[in-house]
Amino acid sequence: MKKKSRNASISHVRKADPYAKREAENYANPLPSRELILDVMTEQGVPVSVEQLYELVGISEEEREIFNRRLNAMERDGQIMRNRKGALCIAEKLNLIAGRVVGHADGFGFLVPDHGGDDLFLSPREMSQVMHGDRVMVRPAGFDRRGRPEGKIVEVLERSTKKLVGRLIREQGVTFVAAEDKRVNQDILVPPGQDMNAGAGQVVMVELIEQPSAYAKPIGKVVEVLGNYADSGMEIEIALRKHQLPYEFSAEAEKQAAKYPKQVRPADYKGRIDLRDMPLITIDGETARDFDDAVYCEPQGKGWRLVVAIADVSFYVKPGDALDKDAYDRGNSVYFPRRVIPMLPEALSNGLCSLNPDVERLCMVCDMQIDALGKIKRYEFYPSVMRSKARMTYTKVFDIISHPDGELAKEYAWLVPHIDHLYSLYKILLKAREKRGAIEFESTETLMIFNDNGKIDRIEAVTRNEAHRLIEECMLAANVCSADFLIQHEQSGLYRIHEGPTPEKLEALRTFLGEFGFGVGGGDTPHAKDYGKVISRIKGRPDEQLLQTVLLRSMQQAVYSPDNVGHFGLAYEAYTHFTSPIRRYPDLLVHRAIKAVLNGERYKAGDWQALGQHCSMTERRADDATRDVQAWLKCYYMQDKIGEEFAGTVAGVTSFGLFVALDGIFVEGLLHVTELGNDYFIYDKTRHEMAGERTGVKYRLGDRLRVKISRVDLEVSRIDFVLASSDKAKNTVPDEAFAQEGGADGDTIRLAKPRRSADRKPAASAGARPRTAAKPSRSKSAAKPAAKPRKSSASKPGAKSGAKVSSRKTSKRS
Repeated sequence: MKKKSRNASISHVRKADPYAKREAENYANPLPSRELILDVMTEQGVPVSVEQLYELVGISEEEREIFNRRLNAMERDGQIMRNRKGALCIAEKLNLIAGRVVGHADGFGFLVPDHGGDDLFLSPREMSQVMHGDRVMVRPAGFDRRGRPEGKIVEVLERSTKKLVGRLIREQGVTFVAAEDKRVNQDILVPPGQDMNAGAGQVVMVELIEQPSAYAKPIGKVVEVLGNYADSGMEIEIALRKHQLPYEFSAEAEKQAAKYPKQVRPADYKGRIDLRDMPLITIDGETARDFDDAVYCEPQGKGWRLVVAIADVSFYVKPGDALDKDAYDRGNSVYFPRRVIPMLPEALSNGLCSLNPDVERLCMVCDMQIDALGKIKRYEFYPSVMRSKARMTYTKVFDIISHPDGELAKEYAWLVPHIDHLYSLYKILLKAREKRGAIEFESTETLMIFNDNGKIDRIEAVTRNEAHRLIEECMLAANVCSADFLIQHEQSGLYRIHEGPTPEKLEALRTFLGEFGFGVGGGDTPHAKDYGKVISRIKGRPDEQLLQTVLLRSMQQAVYSPDNVGHFGLAYEAYTHFTSPIRRYPDLLVHRAIKAVLNGERYKAGDWQALGQHCSMTERRADDATRDVQAWLKCYYMQDKIGEEFAGTVAGVTSFGLFVALDGIFVEGLLHVTELGNDYFIYDKTRHEMAGERTGVKYRLGDRLRVKISRVDLEVSRIDFVLASSDKAKNTVPDEAFAQEGGADGDTIRLAKPRRSADRKPAASAGARPRTAAKPSRSKSAAKPAAKPRKSSASKPGAKSGAKVSSRKTSKRS
């Protein structure tokens, strides 16, 4: 009787789990939630053994293995930890903070807490036992001499670095590898016989045999020799490994992709609406090869019918199969100059799933009815089969729109009415966008143009035209409908969320704008419209670029999350990514969720929160990798320009100097604080300003300067500037000289889009006052011999002469 009563009590505990429904939705065999486990441990008031916990939450013999995995995951995430006796403790009770280590080239680091809060400074001594990216448990240990909260590492929860890429160095009989990622400060010792006969200075992949500790350096063995630093395409090979980007498909995924036929089989048409006769067309860039969307528009009453057909990747890539696992690991396609690392094998991404012209393709359709004011009145999702009638480019479509009687319009006479319909709807959607208050910043994308030897000939600005915006509005409409569909049917999924500014950033923004006589309305929770009003007021001002940059940097980064909080920048209450499943994993998940609802089912992808975090991480990882490659290529391009003078704009202000974007060539470099003049310069983070304490000379974001290139360091991808003259007044380019710096017919030229401040970590805290007499801090690699000139930068043989390759894929689909 006692046993029966006890079992009933345990059963009651699990039934009372407040998150039981969530667990049941995500898992076929639901376990007690993490929250329940922590609550039960808290009730005990003392550390508990694993066996005791089995009893407390009613874990059967069959469930123990999978329950142990959950406990291990909670331990990795820093929610619990084991004491010396092996008992489980709640980390918060021990005043411990779990987080990820961010290293710095100068040897120190920071702990970024998992659950927010201030970063904790980690001294070089603490950093000696961990590497950048490791997850650790830290105990707060007061403040360092500069007033920063400091931490002491208690336990390493997870080692993130198993392999890394670097240069092999031999000094005094000792062989070691210096990591390419300068945030990894430790050199990796290579024992005799473990170097694969790599030559000194060669780029290698090293696998860690022993992780660092407080008393020993990390030890590793060379597992791959990539070649010499100056070899063609090495910058991409390094970036792939430095950022741990998966670049080879598994044998299983390749085998699965090869099994699919090259053409759609008629048997696959079953249950699909036939749109093969509809004049759907694709509109992409000249170099695009993966066409994942096609569009069609026609008048319907006083409004319009818009059909957006998206490649049905989910028909071929099933949950848990080899292709799905590889796609999940990659998260998205990565677009380097002259090379793409696709999310799916080429047989799918450029073949069976790509909406190529004049072939049958399976697709998912968002069929919309839009009224004369641009409001979506109704929509429908359904699987379909289509046949693209034309592969059009932005350039061609814009030419047809701009010159309705031109040669191109005559060549595509049959298509002109359809393009006119799309353009008419676009103008209506654009008005609705303006009314909605979506934020639109002026920005400049760049295009690297290479010669026969794979070297950059020049860098050009790319201006988005009406065709780009037309397709973007069509994709936005479909993405909004997919978000609404998930909400209406209470189906879990990933939303593309963009939160408004944090209170701290909002206060700083208002303080800054107040100096110019501007303000941001909306109180504590401004709307995108409030930003839009400021943008409209600053248009045409000489300081427009400055004010726009500050507005942009005040906003948070867009991420993926199952919790819909809306999209601040686009002014949508709900928004998902549905339109690019060939190149984005979140879109594939949304397709599966929509299909499940259409089939009267529920799609259970697992832990949606973890999926959102993973997809956000892979997106940032891809951005970091492409930024590295572009920076290296630009450094290589600037090698022969040392000593030349350029006009530029201050694109970033940090405690250690100014980042200056050069006019016309869209290259950015550092003007170190020691080059600003013989003074103590005070960094004002809020005002985006560096001010001389004695002279009163000020350098601010958006200032125009004339600088001279003093140094190009290929190893750290850095370009250093000095002022063209010691007198700041002589080096300030007046606003009225903008037209003379490369503009045509007196027009103001567009400058390179400044990077977000988050892209660069200051070497010192805000308010630091470095002495100008001090030399700029140099990374360890800066002391190495300069790399030999490259023969070629081509990452693939046979690169076409003068081929135009965008440094990143046009973001037509937001």
